[in-house]
Amino acid sequence: MAFAGLWKQWRSPEGEIVESCTIIVTEANALMQPIHERMPVILAADDWDVWLDPVSRDVGKQQSLLKPYKAEDMTAWSVSTQVNSPKFDSDGCIAKLNASSPEKSVGNPS
Repeated sequence: MAFAGLWKQWRSPEGEIVESCTIIVTEANALMQPIHERMPVILAADDWDVWLDPVSRDVGKQQSLLKPYKAEDMTAWSVSTQVNSPKFDSDGCIAKLNASSPEKSVGNPS
């Protein structure tokens, strides 16, 4: 999985080198809408080279990638609220909450 993002190194007015980055978001697909109105732009593997091409000046081609990922290629399930805290760093943060948790699967995860 790869998110569309931007990275830039620049010099501040004080002369310091600053490295900054951002993840680009778009409107949520049907699977994500109940959770949030936005989601990261997830790039299909076939589009990674287009997004990462350092010499391309075809802005339209890159902008065409800034769309919601296909919901039918994603799966969602309930997880513990521990996922919201940096205090917890374990696989348990993304494990299904319990066997009776509702799972939404509209296809095979990629």
